[in-house]
Amino acid sequence: MSGVKGKVVVITGASSGIGEAAARLLASLGAHVVMGARRTERLELLASAIHAEGGSVVYQQLDVTELDQMQAIIRLARSRFGRVDVVLNNAGVMPLSPLEALKIDEWNRMIDVNIRGVLHGIAAGLPVMKEQGFGHMINIASIGAYEVSPTAAVYCATKYAVRAITEGLRQETGSGIQVTLVSPGVTESELADSITDDEAKELMRTYRRNALPASVIARAIAYAIEQPAGVDVNELIVRPTA
Repeated sequence: MSGVKGKVVVITGASSGIGEAAARLLASLGAHVVMGARRTERLELLASAIHAEGGSVVYQQLDVTELDQMQAIIRLARSRFGRVDVVLNNAGVMPLSPLEALKIDEWNRMIDVNIRGVLHGIAAGLPVMKEQGFGHMINIASIGAYEVSPTAAVYCATKYAVRAITEGLRQETGSGIQVTLVSPGVTESELADSITDDEAKELMRTYRRNALPASVIARAIAYAIEQPAGVDVNELIVRPTA
């Protein structure tokens, strides 16, 4: 995967799950990794582990719902490494519940993190990529961007939105900037920990019995990044065979 070596990769939601796995893998392949998440204590431990293995990594606290914080981490990447090759918009939340439960605060949280967070990643990273004349925007969606299940209507709606935004970005950017949507199936992560509704918790317990390790999704991300200029991996759906 020589196409990964030396690239500057900004990762949101890097403190656990897919973001953490991607940070570990890409650093091991020679990328300069710039990690952002709300839990800086987790980022500090992860950065120490990556440094111990000889990887290149920096981190900064990041709430993707705040545009100025997203812009700040892009500035960090440029100041430390001179450019931004990849923005991996990975941060997401999944507090599932039936619509009739009217968990409106949770709906708004999903909209803010899952949609607005991706838009902020684009708003912060795209001008830099346009100025450079190159770059790669990778957005993490979900199998929920293609199908809807009970208790997941709002979550799936946010992921359908990410899919639409990604396709629109691909059509608008033209040559020089690559755009990829990665849609994981059931993957080991802390996403389900945010579910407060008992019915949704029980459904998720059954649904998540066969889950992929996050490292599998990290490898899919690395595959997209390693492609040469002029090659655009548009969509990757990765899910368990079971």
